[in-house]
Amino acid sequence: MAESAPGYLATVAAAYDGVAEVYSELFADVLDRQPLERALLSAFADIVRPLPGPVADLGCGPGHVTAYLHGLRLDVFGVDLSPEMVALARNSHPGLRFEVGTMTALNLPDRTLSGALCRYSLIHTPPADLLDALAEVHRLLAPGGHLLLGFLATDEPDAEVHTYDHRVTGAYRWPPGQLTELATQAGLVEVAQLVRTPTDGERGRQAQLLARRPLGT
Repeated sequence: MAESAPGYLATVAAAYDGVAEVYSELFADVLDRQPLERALLSAFADIVRPLPGPVADLGCGPGHVTAYLHGLRLDVFGVDLSPEMVALARNSHPGLRFEVGTMTALNLPDRTLSGALCRYSLIHTPPADLLDALAEVHRLLAPGGHLLLGFLATDEPDAEVHTYDHRVTGAYRWPPGQLTELATQAGLVEVAQLVRTPTDGERGRQAQLLARRPLGT
């Protein structure tokens, strides 16, 4: 069962600390098996590359996607709640920057980032706290900056948010429209959304939301 704030941050950090090595090995080549995910990341990179400021991989885990974005010629750094994950990322990718931090309170100036990637990293955030997390991303994005958010989608478009028995710790599935509405409330504008059927042992629909901070805000 997913946990309510404020205790969920410590719970999630401890859970991922405990599986960091296994997680790193399991997902090291995940993008090799997911051409559609690679295409989305490539499109995201093309959009944010001309913009000023770095890209933050928020919830970077062991850093494999951070490194992939670096290979796409982005100035990118990773942030993760789990110290063990950050240690693995630093060891595996010594030329890149990784920090321990939470997506709800990042120690970065306003309007700093050209882009933010939250690849399944908000799935453990309780519904009551998700708007605050998205508002924090909005604060960090420069006008015109983009967020690419991956999340677990409900099987029915009009279903309610519900808990999901994630292998590491409790998580949430979202109706794509509801999550888009939260992003809008946080000040972001939807650019595109993709919902796909599960592959490679995934246990439900997967979704991606591309949103931007409007110019002039």
